[in-house]
Amino acid sequence: MEPGNETGMIEFFLLGLSDVPELQPLIFGVFLSMYLLTVLGNLLLVLAVSSDPHLHTPMYFFLSNLALVDVCFTSTTVPKMLRDIWTQSKAITFAGCTSQIYFYLLFGEVDIFLLTVMAYDRYVAICHPLHYAAVMSPRLCGLLVLGCWVLSALNSLVNSLLLLQLSFCADLEIPHFFCELNQVIQLACSDTFLNDLVMYFAVVLLAGGPFAGVLSSYAKIMASIREISSAQGKSRAFSTCVSHLSVVALFYCTALGVYLSSAASPNSRASATTSVLYMVVTPMLNPFIYSLRNKDIQGALRRVLERKP
Repeated sequence: MEPGNETGMIEFFLLGLSDVPELQPLIFGVFLSMYLLTVLGNLLLVLAVSSDPHLHTPMYFFLSNLALVDVCFTSTTVPKMLRDIWTQSKAITFAGCTSQIYFYLLFGEVDIFLLTVMAYDRYVAICHPLHYAAVMSPRLCGLLVLGCWVLSALNSLVNSLLLLQLSFCADLEIPHFFCELNQVIQLACSDTFLNDLVMYFAVVLLAGGPFAGVLSSYAKIMASIREISSAQGKSRAFSTCVSHLSVVALFYCTALGVYLSSAASPNSRASATTSVLYMVVTPMLNPFIYSLRNKDIQGALRRVLERKP
C-alpha cells in the first residue's frame, strides 16, 4: 500500500508469542486461566473493600481503584489475543490498533500514577500520623484519583492523535500480541520524529517522574521507621508498606525489562514475551500480594465469600 491517508483500509498483523501451531492451545489455555484469575481476584478485592465499612479508608480506596484499573488494563489486550488464537486470525484494523493503543496507555499510566499516590498515602500515614486524617481527606483522595485519570487521558490522546498523522506502507507485521506503540511507529513510512519525541518525553516525565516520587516517599518512610524505638513498632510500620512496595518493584522491574529488551532487539519477540509479566502476571498477582499479609482484607474476603444469598 502506498503512503497516504487511507488509514481506514490498513490492517496490521499481530504475530503473537509463537508461530508454532502445537503451542497455540497451550498458550490459549494459560492466558485464559490467567485472565479469568485476574478478573476474579481483582473484582473480589473491590467487592471486599466496598462491602466492609472498616476498609473505607484512603489506603483501601486507592487499592480498589488500582484493582479496577488492573482489570481494564488486562482487558485491552488479552481478550483480543485469545480471539486471534481461537479464530486463527492475526489481523487488526488501523482503527482497532489505535483504540487498543489509546486504552492500554490510558490504563497503564493510571496504574503508574495510582502506585505513586499510594506511596504518598503511606508516607503521610507513617511520617505524619497525627495529621493523616486531615491531610488525606475524602476530597483530596477524590482529586488525586481524578488527576490520575486526566493526566493519563491527555497522554493517551496526544499519542493516539499523532499516530493518526502517520502513513503506512507494506510489511505491517507486529511481532507482538497487541499493538505496542513503539513497534507501530517503527512500521510507518513517514517522518516519525514528533511521535518518537512525544513518546520518549512521556516515558521520562510520566513514568520516571512518578517513580522518583515513589523512591522519595519510601526514602522518607525508611528514615522515619529507623527513628522508631521499639522493634514491634518498626515491624508494624514496615508491614503496612511491604505489599505496596512489592507491587511497585514487580511492575517497574518488568516494565523496565520490556523497554530494555525492545531496545536491544526491536524486531524480535523478546519484548512481547517480557510484556506478559507486567501486562498479565502483575495484575493477576496484585490481589494475592495485598491480601497475603493483610488480615483486614482476608477478613473482608472471608465475609464476602461466606455471605449467604
